[in-house]
Amino acid sequence: MQERVRKLNDAPERPGGRWVLYWSQMNRRAEANHALAFAAELANRSDRPLLVYEGLTCSYPYANDRLHTFILEGVPETARRLAELGAGYIFYLRRRHSDPDDILYRLAAEASAVVTDDYPTFVARRYNASVPAKIGVAYYVVDSSCVVPMNRHPRREYAAYTIRPKIRKALAECLVPAPEVRLRRRWSLPLPAFHTEVEAGAIPALVASCEIDHGVRPSTAFRGGRAEALKRLEHFLETNLGHYGRLRNEPAANATSRLSPYLHFGQISSLEVALAASGYGRAHGLSAEEFLEELIVRRELAFNFARYTDDYQSLAVLPDWARRTLERHAGDRRDPVYSREQFEQAATHDELWNAAQKELLLRGVIHGYYRMYWGKKIIEWSPTHGEALATMIYLHDRYALDGRDPNTYTNILWCFGLHDRPWAERPVFGTVRYMSLEGMRRKTNVAAYVRQIELLERTGLDPLRIQ
Repeated sequence: MQERVRKLNDAPERPGGRWVLYWSQMNRRAEANHALAFAAELANRSDRPLLVYEGLTCSYPYANDRLHTFILEGVPETARRLAELGAGYIFYLRRRHSDPDDILYRLAAEASAVVTDDYPTFVARRYNASVPAKIGVAYYVVDSSCVVPMNRHPRREYAAYTIRPKIRKALAECLVPAPEVRLRRRWSLPLPAFHTEVEAGAIPALVASCEIDHGVRPSTAFRGGRAEALKRLEHFLETNLGHYGRLRNEPAANATSRLSPYLHFGQISSLEVALAASGYGRAHGLSAEEFLEELIVRRELAFNFARYTDDYQSLAVLPDWARRTLERHAGDRRDPVYSREQFEQAATHDELWNAAQKELLLRGVIHGYYRMYWGKKIIEWSPTHGEALATMIYLHDRYALDGRDPNTYTNILWCFGLHDRPWAERPVFGTVRYMSLEGMRRKTNVAAYVRQIELLERTGLDPLRIQ
């Protein structure tokens, strides 16, 4: 546990504190959560109750109905489970920009210590850099996002082949369940007036009451919450694990786990997914290796990149060979050239690209294999490499349920050469890997995927929705 923990300020624990506070920023779950377990350990050690605070504000970048709905759908379940554990739980929905924005500081003022999630992107990274110096009490961050703790890797890794042996060496030690949470003192204090009760039937009205972007509708495929994540995991293991290696790069087959939204919002952990896949594979004579490669090695390479990169949204962080070749081809002619609005509206000449963009607009995800093609074509059809990068980030930040994530930024920059190698030289890309529609047609059933997305767009009936 200790290698997952960092203390980010010099303030001591407060002797007179009324509770230990766990600020659930990214790992929004009561199970398989090392940060929650560490906070419980502090609470038991000091004979105090544990209070969990989860907030949802109207002011985060690209706040919209899709993201709000998905988060809120997980709240009733979290409240129930934390009550069973004996922890207090405050959920604060900041609906309007004029509403108070200091709830964390109010709760921390009466806490003996604050524990939160160690996460290297989006608002959690920003808050963990700015809050510890202001809070006046011990502030701990705990990595509960990775199977092998980020602290095991003291520097940025160059590519999957450099981090893979280090991860594999550590797996026997790290691939064990997270500590169970047991509390000595149950929460018995009244909840403050700013606490927001969330019931499933009231979520649409709560979302409508918020000053957010109401132009991005909830996903056609994904409902938020831990129960949904567990159902999706069970479906994947029983239906698709056996042929994941063969069909994972065939988007029309719908053979991947589609757990990325739940991993991003912390409603399920990569550790428990890895344990479940490993156990199911052993019990049924199936190999989980290719799935675990994506879930652990590739995902944790992305966390490593984001952790040790100051500006993980910049072409300046690319390897030298990629930056140089893109600079040499910066002035190359592009034909056609599309605006951000045309990309956003899926209004290109390419039916596969348009289908992938429509999947993002409707579901809030793009299948990983076609997302690579999607990104490569934005590079090819944008006025500059910098504009291509900005467009990809904007579309993910606004529409993707798995956006604003280490995987997001790493996969986007992979399109520009990150964690890759030089290929044959060509216009616009230089020696950065190129992908063509002809190649997609040879390797995948493009027509079947396009038909699926057309049917989804026309009917709203989504085969990815788990009943």
